[in-house]
Amino acid sequence: MKIAILSRNSKLYSTDRLKQAAKERGHEVSIVDYLRCYMDITSHRPQVIYQGGPLEVDAVIPRIGASHTFYGTAVVRQFEVKGVFVANESQAISRSRDKLRSLQLLARDGIGLPVTGFAHSTKDIDGLISLAGGSPLVIKLIEGTQGVGVILAETKKAAQAVIEAFRGLDANILVQEFIKEAGGADLRCFVIGGRVVAAMKRQGPEGEFRSNLHRGGSAEKIKLTPEERSTAVRSAKSMGLNIAGVDILRSNHGAVVMEVNSSPGLEGIEQATNVDVAGKIIDFIEKNAKPGKQRDKGKG
Repeated sequence: MKIAILSRNSKLYSTDRLKQAAKERGHEVSIVDYLRCYMDITSHRPQVIYQGGPLEVDAVIPRIGASHTFYGTAVVRQFEVKGVFVANESQAISRSRDKLRSLQLLARDGIGLPVTGFAHSTKDIDGLISLAGGSPLVIKLIEGTQGVGVILAETKKAAQAVIEAFRGLDANILVQEFIKEAGGADLRCFVIGGRVVAAMKRQGPEGEFRSNLHRGGSAEKIKLTPEERSTAVRSAKSMGLNIAGVDILRSNHGAVVMEVNSSPGLEGIEQATNVDVAGKIIDFIEKNAKPGKQRDKGKG
């Protein structure tokens, strides 16, 4: 099978592991910088062109960076128009990248969330803070990733100042209740094809409420409760993602979802759990993509 990994950096751990896993199973693999792709979008023979020629593959694994979501998902969508199997579809990637939209969809589907507020005007700050349970509370930039643009406001005055500053820059923000009982830890659940294949607990360093590993956090293998496992699977399904990293906090009122990631990293979870997650992704593609046979073309 011919598999394309859409990634801007072939040296990234996740990209390299996916390439290794595919090659070990006898597949032909190419790493494609999606920003260097261009597209012939004519209706009779739509093409994705890369390095001067059309890219003909049986399956695509999108690893689209958050800062290039618009163009990256356009490339993924072009493969969908061609009838190529994609591990995560363009609409699902876009849906999960929009923090507000994703939370609205998760709430619609009855999935546990921290109390969350969203507003436009700074005139409504007091009501917004009260809605989220008062201070301390977490303030998030909607466009932020990997813990950047996430602030813990310990007092009402601090929350007011941060919200006013962000809104002064015309930034869209969410405010959420602070789940103190989580103790600066979260659970990363790796979902593939409607099943949790690996899970780890990430613990933030002393004095840090964010648990992102690149911010100095640590990770260990964790056994999920049935509720947590179900929450992770339902969250991925709500987004329409076949492959997802679902971040969950353990709160006093059960499992609550913080984020659903469409391009979850492999390094931390493979090292913490000793699970061959990359191999499981390739296994999923083998079961669902048909070499040389395009899938039914969707309506986009």
